[in-house]
Amino acid sequence: QVQLVESGGGLVQAGGSLRLSCAASRRIFSISAMGWYRQVPGKQRELVARITSGSSTNYADSVKCRFTISSDTATNTVYLHMNSLNPEATAVYYCNVESRVGVTRTYWGQGTQVTVSS
Repeated sequence: QVQLVESGGGLVQAGGSLRLSCAASRRIFSISAMGWYRQVPGKQRELVARITSGSSTNYADSVKCRFTISSDTATNTVYLHMNSLNPEATAVYYCNVESRVGVTRTYWGQGTQVTVSS
């Protein structure tokens, strides 16, 4: 079974930076996209950033110009560089990987907590 393992979360002061990392325990073939989502209790999980196999990126409006997503497809690793963090960024961040072999399959990490203090 493929497992996505996130790391890099924690407590940071407002204005600080964090880098999240996500790696697959087993090679995933035909990756079409990798990304990061976040969720606050009681609210829907939302897209933070996504990068396709063609290197196209999408960001939530709230994180544009502050967060940067990057990936290394060869190692099935995706990163999220978070700068100028504010308390609104506090959430559980989930790694996501999509693969397409005839049909699309989606993999999710267990999540890593990011807490930004003011």
